[in-house]
Amino acid sequence: MGYNSENYRRIRGEYETKYKRAHEDADRRRAQLHEAVPGVREIDASLGRVGLEIMRAIVAGGEATAKQVDEIRRRNQELQKKRAALLREHGYPEDYSDVRYECPVCSDSGYVDGKMCACMKKQLILAGCESSGMGHLMRTQSFDNFSLDYYRQNAAEQAEMDRNVSLAYRYANGFEAGSSGNLLLMGGTGLGKTHLCSAMARVIIERGYDVYYTGAQGMISDFERERFGNSASYGGGEEIGRYFDCDLLIIDDLGTEVTNQFTVACLFNIINTRLSSGRSTIINTNLTPSELQSRYTDRIVSRLLGEYRMLRFVGIDVRKQKLSQNT
Repeated sequence: MGYNSENYRRIRGEYETKYKRAHEDADRRRAQLHEAVPGVREIDASLGRVGLEIMRAIVAGGEATAKQVDEIRRRNQELQKKRAALLREHGYPEDYSDVRYECPVCSDSGYVDGKMCACMKKQLILAGCESSGMGHLMRTQSFDNFSLDYYRQNAAEQAEMDRNVSLAYRYANGFEAGSSGNLLLMGGTGLGKTHLCSAMARVIIERGYDVYYTGAQGMISDFERERFGNSASYGGGEEIGRYFDCDLLIIDDLGTEVTNQFTVACLFNIINTRLSSGRSTIINTNLTPSELQSRYTDRIVSRLLGEYRMLRFVGIDVRKQKLSQNT
């Protein structure tokens, strides 16, 4: 699917507006020069005619074409020099009426030689971070600041957490829509599950994929509003659409939602639909496999334990460790 389509349409529109505004501003400055500096209007008119003469000479072809074009270009250069001298004489910079783009590389078009410009990629990445639902987390949580020091109390646990970080890193950096599979992060509170989810989301968004993060409670609330509320007030299906359409869905804190027939049906629908369409999902939960079994239907549990790669998070609550260090 690539970059979030809504973000792409919005940012593409912003680039079209920037491009148009840059040309309109240049036209206003040119009109100002025509009023303020005698002779510039006539020179600009001549420069316009010179451009047409070059095009006509090239289209006409023939042996004399090269000489004609050289002569026309010489006159063009002389006019440009005369114009620059007039502007300097009246206190204006030579490039006063030039088009001023925010990005000189792509001229505010967003593309260079058919490829997306770095400036537009940056805007899409920033927008992706915000629309993912993890913008505030990704600003502070990354692979670089995930510390394994908090797991040193037990060598085996530290080794397992090291494997988790390495696997998550490879997953994020090798992510491909439709083929990267699913992850199930299991373990107690404060062991780094959300941190690693944020780190993976950050990398995957930077690589150009559409990521959407949701808490289990918030996700079910969206489905409840869609099912029982006034759909016209809640986007007419747009809110729940992202749960099915995004390249990567991250569901945080599975098990904190109220469990009933409706919520279980919603969860199964999301998990099963995304599996069927090949779209990847990452789920993190404080529940153990046996607690999953007792809480959800066999259809859900068999898919979670059979179709998701499990990462077991171990150790002592990192938040509590940090608090004890600060007291």
